[in-house]
Amino acid sequence: MLVIGLTGGIASGKSAASHHFQSLGAALLSADALAREVVAIGSDGLKALTGAFGNTILLPNGELDRKTLRSRIFESAEARKTVDDLLHPRIKALSEQRIHEAKNEHYDYLIYEVPLLVETQQADRFDRIVVVDVPIQLQIDRLLERDNTNAKQAQAILDAQASREERLAVANDVIDNSGTLEQLYGQVESLHQRYQTLAHQKG
Repeated sequence: MLVIGLTGGIASGKSAASHHFQSLGAALLSADALAREVVAIGSDGLKALTGAFGNTILLPNGELDRKTLRSRIFESAEARKTVDDLLHPRIKALSEQRIHEAKNEHYDYLIYEVPLLVETQQADRFDRIVVVDVPIQLQIDRLLERDNTNAKQAQAILDAQASREERLAVANDVIDNSGTLEQLYGQVESLHQRYQTLAHQKG
């Protein structure tokens, strides 16, 4: 089974691409979903976060208050590093477990959607890396429309991520998502055929 890392900046269309790969028969894993899992109520991850930041990052029902934690992260590089140090090893361990399980289910390839693939230096984990790429201004426009944020906040989010150039530097394959959804799907379908061929060659 090929293990393919899929990444891209915020609002680039990673999820649309990932879910189309899944609809074509690929196994799909999402780092964001795993990140939610490792901080579920009662988890070691959530206990580690409250140990570092206190109970002010919890909602009344005991769940993680993501909005509060996100604001802490964007206000402080030190807070961001603390969260990364606490959660990334847990996410990586869980992802390895899920990848192993997928291999036993005989998929040709697995798409692991990792928004911070470059930032967390995970490039060497994958057989191939596909980057969903859009021009920065289009990224900002989509972010403003999607999240009802302002231009300053949107730019701060982009500044906290790897640059477009850094992502493209690690890419084996690039999906240009500056067009329509149909154009995105067409590129995914071409790569699906390519990954099936590569998987069979590897097998």
